[in-house]
Amino acid sequence: MDQDFYRQQAQRVRDLAERADPFTRKRLLDLADSYEAKGVGSASRASRAVERPLPIPRAVPGSGHCGQA
Repeated sequence: MDQDFYRQQAQRVRDLAERADPFTRKRLLDLADSYEAKGVGSASRASRAVERPLPIPRAVPGSGHCGQA
């Protein structure tokens, strides 16, 4: 894919973001940044962010779900 394609995709996503709710707008703008970064060859803000895994939920003792009829 060439740089023009990524720039065009970034603009399309930004156009969609203008009409979106705040949560979706933020995600769309992050996606547009990602496309733009691919178009110019630099790392996007999203790719630089460090993701932490979600904690594993622990079973609550006495909840009655394990081995009780």
